Amino acid sequence: MTERRLSDQPPFRAHPFDDAKLKEECGIFGVVGVESAAPMVALGLHALQHRGQEAAGVVVHDPEAGFNSARRFGYVRDNFTDAEVIDSLPGPIGIGHVRYSTAGSKGATAIRDVQPFFGEFAMGGAAIAHNGNITNAESLRREMIERGSIFQSSSDSECIIHLMARSLQRTIPERMEDALRRVEGAFSVIAMTRTKLIGVRDPLGVRPLVLGRVGDGWALASETCALDIIGAEFLREVEPGEMVVATPEGVTSERPFRSKRPRFCIFEHVYFSRPDSQLGGRSVYETRRQIGVELAREAPVEADLVCPVPDSGTPAAIGFGQESGIPYAMGIVRNQYVGRTFIEPTEQIRNMGVRLKLNVNRALVRGKRVVLVDDSVVRGTTSRKIKEMILDAGASEVHFRIASPPTAWPCFYGVDTPEREKLLASSMSEDEMREHLGVDSLRFVTLDGLYRAVGEAGGRDARAPQYCDACFSGEYPVEPADQVGRGFRLKAAE
Repeated sequence: MTERRLSDQPPFRAHPFDDAKLKEECGIFGVVGVESAAPMVALGLHALQHRGQEAAGVVVHDPEAGFNSARRFGYVRDNFTDAEVIDSLPGPIGIGHVRYSTAGSKGATAIRDVQPFFGEFAMGGAAIAHNGNITNAESLRREMIERGSIFQSSSDSECIIHLMARSLQRTIPERMEDALRRVEGAFSVIAMTRTKLIGVRDPLGVRPLVLGRVGDGWALASETCALDIIGAEFLREVEPGEMVVATPEGVTSERPFRSKRPRFCIFEHVYFSRPDSQLGGRSVYETRRQIGVELAREAPVEADLVCPVPDSGTPAAIGFGQESGIPYAMGIVRNQYVGRTFIEPTEQIRNMGVRLKLNVNRALVRGKRVVLVDDSVVRGTTSRKIKEMILDAGASEVHFRIASPPTAWPCFYGVDTPEREKLLASSMSEDEMREHLGVDSLRFVTLDGLYRAVGEAGGRDARAPQYCDACFSGEYPVEPADQVGRGFRLKAAE
């Protein structure tokens, strides 16, 4: 396979004030049966940029040129819009990946960690792109290294390629099935051979994957917004535990894994997915607006303005305002041009903190009782800074309403979560968090309220939860074996 990359490009540098949110796992995209795959893959990855801003990669195949790839640090728009790069990636089939490191090395990611990963097998080459996290990757890696495997990256996803190489099955799809049966945790995988596009979701369906039709070809993506950008028709979600194989002639489906009760990640509804995507037949925007409605019902407050913490708090703030009757207003304006990268921060710039990204509309909030609506509170550092900015602008009161329950447990299924002791809600009650943040009131939507907002009228079934909500409840649907082996204490053990 021919690979184009900038080996001397410096590692991607995250924005120094970007630690307030959970990092968005990864995004995957693929097409088959189109005239030129690379431009569509680049567009699809651009639509999924919110799921990973650290690096991006594309692999394509052409009958004459064979497999080719390009991997880059940084944004898709900065690396995959150049005609020279796109022209170097010919072929009617291709897959891509945008990354934020959730396993392997963090901060100083090497180019070898950037997906898709490629392997040459006896029956031909194959590339894979993985969204999620393999919770038994360390034990698998140890086992395969002891048996002679040589790993090239620090990524858990590379385990899949090595398991495929060791399989005795005859075809690439069969080897994928064989490999993924040994994998624990969460995985949505898009893979490609010379002629086939393959999509697989783990039996719990923790991470999303959708199927679309584009002209005479097919597309697979993490979210429907990536289908929209290439003009593809959204057909359906790939079901939990399902494998689909698409060629220009059509799509086949099979169920290679033992059936389980699905546990889709509920935080996809709260924050990760784009508001213009659809999940489970529901508009993400409408779900987030409904979370705001639930918040207004559960935690009413006397105030003059409802203001979102942009941009993730906006739909919930709209719903809160509509239900409460309190006027909705843009009390905080986001600087759209700071993004996730910035100049090397000096001490003076660090002291500016969140003001580089957000600015208060002083004329609007002066003398007002303000309700701030945000999607979550993780460490609480940014929430305190935003509160101070609102008070400095002359607000008389500041009330926080949070569109998710308290985040008290780390995620091990493809989200980069701080260690548990760094999560504010792991050691503080709601009242203690209110005092710590220094606000007039602080309320989170309840877990039942969140479930109602996503369409579960009866709330959460405590005996059989309908979603993965481990970051709120501490109830992990798959034991994080590697983490437990390193000393992580599960809720039941506390």
